[in-house]
Amino acid sequence: MRKTLAVCSVLLSLQLPVKFAIAQENEGVHQMSKDYQSPTDPLVIRKLDKWQDQKFGLFMHWGTYTIWNEVESWSICPVDWVVRKGPYSADYFGYKKAYENLQHSFNPVDFNPEKWAKAAKAAGMNYVVFTTKHHDGFCMFDTKQTDYKITSPNTPFSSNPRSNVAKEIFSAFRKDSFMIGAYFSKPDWHSEYFWWSYYPPKDENINYDLKKFPERWQKFNDYTYNQVEELMSDYGSIDILWLDGGWVRPDGKQSLDMKKIVGMARTHQPGLIVVDRTVPGEFENYTTPEQSIPDKPLPYPWETCMTMGDSWSYSSRDQYKPSLKLLTILVKIVSRGGNLLLNIGPSDKGDWAPEAYKRLADIGDWMKINGEGIHSSVPVAPYSDKNIYFTKAKNQPSVYAFFLSDSDTVKLPTEVAFPVQDVKKIKTVSLLGTKAKLKWTLNNGQLIIKVPKELQEKSGLKYIATFKINTEA
Repeated sequence: MRKTLAVCSVLLSLQLPVKFAIAQENEGVHQMSKDYQSPTDPLVIRKLDKWQDQKFGLFMHWGTYTIWNEVESWSICPVDWVVRKGPYSADYFGYKKAYENLQHSFNPVDFNPEKWAKAAKAAGMNYVVFTTKHHDGFCMFDTKQTDYKITSPNTPFSSNPRSNVAKEIFSAFRKDSFMIGAYFSKPDWHSEYFWWSYYPPKDENINYDLKKFPERWQKFNDYTYNQVEELMSDYGSIDILWLDGGWVRPDGKQSLDMKKIVGMARTHQPGLIVVDRTVPGEFENYTTPEQSIPDKPLPYPWETCMTMGDSWSYSSRDQYKPSLKLLTILVKIVSRGGNLLLNIGPSDKGDWAPEAYKRLADIGDWMKINGEGIHSSVPVAPYSDKNIYFTKAKNQPSVYAFFLSDSDTVKLPTEVAFPVQDVKKIKTVSLLGTKAKLKWTLNNGQLIIKVPKELQEKSGLKYIATFKINTEA
């Protein structure tokens, strides 16, 4: 993941306060692919259809960088938009060594994945994607390919019976009927086969001439293949392989043997959804706009990945988005046919901030009333009209009109009017969460709903009101 704010800073605690700032985003790394190639495997098509019905998922970025309240991985990357200040700022290699030595302090003793699964399920989330390995190469699973991992004797948490956190997370969420996604970084800045210590790294890419040392790159291909096979064969049923690091791609100077890797993965996990993000072609089964919402429906499966706060990784100073904003984001994304993958970063102690639980509880309370218009829905024209956004039940003749509020408490006007398309006859109109009998008229494709006075003054609804329109099939 990149930081997606133009300018941001994260305060670290490494002997003395250290500041890490991103001056600008490296352009193009997370641009959404323009060309989409539909899968042909019936099992993949079926699973992709199931995934699209879920609508709301949980993303978690977690690694040793949380000890410093650090941005995930990027502070060790020598690119010109990274600025380091503090005791190691004048010595890149000293900084990188100190960063990698965080392994010796990582001990998330509060780790309790069942607590996360319970909170996510109550919020209406139906799938999870967890960072098994980010770009820095630290593995949050028990790989046999490297000792730079949470289960290594070099990591204090290795003595914990739940030290294989990826397996524990997948197991806990699977028991709550979540679809399971394994995030995996294609680049690995700890591997000698990606950043060879013989040369200094120059940027996020490999730091040696692939033409001169093809055998070294082949070893990295083998290393990646072996790690993916571990995840696909030893961690139970996996639904999504979510691959990050789109600069490792066929049209660049470095390329992985994706046919071989994906072929192996689907041998272990039939129907596996593969998300080789930002790399158009047969291995990008859905696209992933980051921290943004398309302004119109897209003609292929897609998912916005977005942070609950400002950061992908945990920071004690993070500012979490208000519940109203989060629900507004969810409704807008679903009305355009997408899924929302909402990120919450656990701390170095192994838990979320209390604010994260509060946001999920607020979302859950709203979803208990309005979730039927979110899950298993499809977009329907006109998609939106001013502050109203539309969805349609996938297998029922019901349209949902979400009335977006500008405050936590919904205040309804005397009447609500909006266009409905391709509707010949309306059977009933109701306001979810109330027993009110509504009066309405349909005239030339315009639905006008009269709102009773008692609902105008005190609807009892929060964040977003949902009108359900039952049409004639």
